Amino acid sequence: MVGPLNGSETERLAKLDASLDYDVLIIGAGQSGMYSLHRMRQIGLKVRLLEAGSGEGGTWFWYVRFEELHLPYCLCCLLILSRNTYPGARFDSESYSYIFSFDQSLLDEWKWTEHFAGQNETLAYCQYFAKKFGLHEDMQFDTRVSSAHWREDSSSWLLTDESGKTYTSRFIISAMGILNQPTLPNILGVNDFKGDGFHTSRWPKNGEDAIKGKRVGIIGTGATAIQTIQEIKKTVGSLTVFQRTPNWTAPLRNTKISSEDMEEIRKNYPTIFKKCLESYSCFIHKADTRSVFDVEEEERERHWEELYSQPGFSKWLGNFWDINTNKAANELFSKFIANKIRQRVNDPIVAEKLIPKNHGFGTRRVPLEGGYYEAYNQPNVTLVDINENPIECIHEKGIKTKEQDFEFDVIIYATGFDAVTGSFSKVDFRGIGGKTLTDEWANGIQTYLGLTNHGFPNMFSEFNVMMLQCEETWLISSSDHGSTSNVRQYSSIDRVRRGMGSGLYQVYRRPQHHSHRSNGRRQKGMDKTRA
Repeated sequence: MVGPLNGSETERLAKLDASLDYDVLIIGAGQSGMYSLHRMRQIGLKVRLLEAGSGEGGTWFWYVRFEELHLPYCLCCLLILSRNTYPGARFDSESYSYIFSFDQSLLDEWKWTEHFAGQNETLAYCQYFAKKFGLHEDMQFDTRVSSAHWREDSSSWLLTDESGKTYTSRFIISAMGILNQPTLPNILGVNDFKGDGFHTSRWPKNGEDAIKGKRVGIIGTGATAIQTIQEIKKTVGSLTVFQRTPNWTAPLRNTKISSEDMEEIRKNYPTIFKKCLESYSCFIHKADTRSVFDVEEEERERHWEELYSQPGFSKWLGNFWDINTNKAANELFSKFIANKIRQRVNDPIVAEKLIPKNHGFGTRRVPLEGGYYEAYNQPNVTLVDINENPIECIHEKGIKTKEQDFEFDVIIYATGFDAVTGSFSKVDFRGIGGKTLTDEWANGIQTYLGLTNHGFPNMFSEFNVMMLQCEETWLISSSDHGSTSNVRQYSSIDRVRRGMGSGLYQVYRRPQHHSHRSNGRRQKGMDKTRA
């Protein structure tokens, strides 16, 4: 925070403020951006939201025009419009915990139809939210921000969109999300495939028809791949899954919500939100206060069977507290889940390939599934372990591995994203002295509270709807303080930011979470290129 100014400087800057287009500019129309817009308007600020897409909803909406994809022709040949609507796309947190709690009428009016809502229903919620609070009048679609530069002489920001139009404001809020820049595997010949190919986050409008009855290959077995595989197994002619790293995954157990159930949920909203605020990562599941070693083996197994039968993250976040902190405890539960995989997969060789060996259950975020393991019991589904049988190249007819040549009609890339930094690298952010955000993060991302960056005054970043209302409270209190105290700039102090980052990293380095060291690291043999 930069301190109060003297009288003459205050008068000069007040005149400059009056010349600005807006008090606040927001980038992104997902849930974070929309809530920020609503709250900034509530406190009387002049605000504008700029969104690259043609509608609100963020990751739950995202349409991409053909010319915006920047993919090889083989990955675009199906596409007029593509969208993050891959089969099986849905919440892994309970729908009613992934909702704004600030407005009682919103809680009373909205009805969820599933405990874990799918993409369409979540998008509908976003659209309802925007309409209810009249947000569209201050939202500007089809506007992709290309640069955001700090102007030191006026303590303000200058944003430029791809058409060359400029916008000025005192504050900017980045609500661009952290998983929206897809990556492709760095495999020889990825441009050569003559069939249909696409990344899961750029699923074509006619994607289901494109794969029906076809020979399909999918690269990746992460969360998105798991959701996709369990759905497309029902319609493809054949499916070949190329796996590098198996993931621990557990049953989602999604069910419909009746009108009676919804009424009960509405009554329990205060309890639900209280649980989220008091729990790890804002989920409704709270850890068992007992240690794994506090109970006898028989009771422990019985408890785990009960957890396994429950929906959502209960088997991870509602487990004994030391599952995530004690290596021996984690190994016991990992063994329990491994046995469940062996029970569900008929071929013991395939089952062993699907069991992670390099990390314990829950040391990475756990994907949730509904019939994923049973896919490998189908005669038309094949698992290829690329550690044993590496991919040599992609060619015009399919994928060649060390041991076999596969021909496909369709290749699906479930190969993830350039997480966090990918979103920000699409915009030329420049702070004090013209320093770029890319340079600031050259040795790893370090922020204060996940909100501010050193050397980038009056710029705030928001990522997660679970934390959003707390973040907005902090931002508004900062704004109020600035108004009453004549403070012009807010930026994290470097030593404070580094101290916070160091403290968090020390927690991260505790035995269990540190046992799987993939944080920010490229994986050997599967370096990725931006799609």
